[in-house]
This record gives sequence, C-alpha cells and structure tokens, in this order.
Amino acid sequence: MNDKNPFEDAPVIFSYTRAQAIEDGVLVDLTAWAKETGFKVPVACTSTIWQGYIVPPPGTEPLGQSERGRAHDLLWMLFVSIKSSKNARQDQILYRVLFLMAPSKTEEVTLKAHFGPGDDGELVVTIMLPDED
Repeated sequence: MNDKNPFEDAPVIFSYTRAQAIEDGVLVDLTAWAKETGFKVPVACTSTIWQGYIVPPPGTEPLGQSERGRAHDLLWMLFVSIKSSKNARQDQILYRVLFLMAPSKTEEVTLKAHFGPGDDGELVVTIMLPDED
C-alpha cells in the first residue's frame, strides 16, 4: 500500500485567506474589541452578522444602541458560553444573543462561533449564523 499523499505535489488552483476576507468585507475584524472582553485570539464575524445585528437598526441609536455596544454584547455572550462549555475540545459552539431590533422589539438570535486555524495555522474565532460556513 502506498502511503504517499496523491495531492502532495498538486498545484493550488485557488486559495482565499482570512486576511483577504477581512480586506474584502466578507469578514469584519472584531479582535480589538474582543481583547477588551477577554479573548486572546483573533475574532471576526461575517458581514451578515455585522450588517444584520451589529449595525444598529434605524431608530435605536437614541436608545443607546451602537456598533461597539452591540458587538460587546455578541462577544461577551460568546465569552460566557465558552467559559461555561463542558466540552473544551469542540470546534464550534452555538450561543444566543438578544438584540434590540426596533424601539420596542427585541430578537433572540442563535449564533455559531467556529474555532479553527487562521492563515498561519493559529487559533482564530469566526462568528456567523448557524447556516453559514
């Protein structure tokens, strides 16, 4: 039996790095705010999360809603969920965050945080909707 990887010498046809995804706006880098919350690794969210939940909906700014505050809620709830998780070896976790979506309407959103290798193999966290990859 041949133990050689048949793809070992194959050319890479296409690669898309995390850095490129952040540069293109596919991912939004939350690392600076995540560090304030207690994270020690890079954290990003998808543009779907950013546009749909982090950017305050119209009419909510006078109620104290801001990108930074909403991102803090998203990050803090993830931090707490990770700390209370019983399985430290999983590569993703589902957690919930309550967002103000209109002056008198809240929405509880289930989010998925994926823990995986970054561009250089380092641990990174990517926050997304459960049906996103």
